[in-house]
Amino acid sequence: MRPEALALLAAACWAVSSLFSAPPAQRLGAFAFSRWRMLFASLLLWGLALAGGGWRSLDGAAIGLLAVSGVIGIFIGDTALFGCMNRLGPRRSGVLFACHALFSGVLAWAFLGEVLWGWALLGSGLLVGGVMLAILWGKRSDEAHGWEQTRGPLVVGVALGLLAALCQSVATLMLKPLMSTGIDAVAASAMRMSMALAAHAVLLAVGWPGARARAPLRWRDAGLIFLSAAVAMALGMTLILAAMRDGQAGLVAVLSSVTPILILPLLWLVYRRRPAAGAWLGAVLAVAGTAMILS
Repeated sequence: MRPEALALLAAACWAVSSLFSAPPAQRLGAFAFSRWRMLFASLLLWGLALAGGGWRSLDGAAIGLLAVSGVIGIFIGDTALFGCMNRLGPRRSGVLFACHALFSGVLAWAFLGEVLWGWALLGSGLLVGGVMLAILWGKRSDEAHGWEQTRGPLVVGVALGLLAALCQSVATLMLKPLMSTGIDAVAASAMRMSMALAAHAVLLAVGWPGARARAPLRWRDAGLIFLSAAVAMALGMTLILAAMRDGQAGLVAVLSSVTPILILPLLWLVYRRRPAAGAWLGAVLAVAGTAMILS
């Protein structure tokens, strides 16, 4: 499968998982939610890596790089993203996290020498612009859903969203040379997840108050977190690493940023109201941009 298609599938995984993630993340808190999600994802990924033999592709150098990437992208980035979502909701946190496409494009040019030209450049501009437009203008004037409320200082939510986007870009791009060696994507994801989970465990063990759960884990919470871990982390992040293996890093990041566009019809199911006109316009631009990239 083409790397571009893998990136789009990863974006779809993240969009679907956002509906599973928001309720338990708000109830348990960003750190406790992320810790449980990483535990479930690690168990799933290591089971697949051991069963398929992909763990044999790991060596000392690869483990070190994957560990750093996991701490930056999953421990810091993923936790910051859900901290942002708890404060601003899925729609506004989505537009901030979509900035990872812009960050990735700049970093891929600066450190990997990747440059987008022609239809790919034009399509990337339309796609990113469409994503931003769809989220910024995606709220109806009469929308009063709880996910649209701001909890806590706005500047903190914005800072967390941008931090999550930057961490996603750095952690993914630093793996591009490693993935090009043919390392197994499932085993790589398992190692990244385990290192992020270990960092979370250290925070909990030292007694940092923010790492504690706000509420006890319920069976419903566990089920939703497991679904989120399986779809977003075990599948979505593995697809991104597989796309990085053969694809252009900046282009893969741009295509994976369509998650907010894919979230819109899902939120329609939750809100029971169709998205605003700006959301439809942004979606059309994003689809046109994607078509140009894939042509």
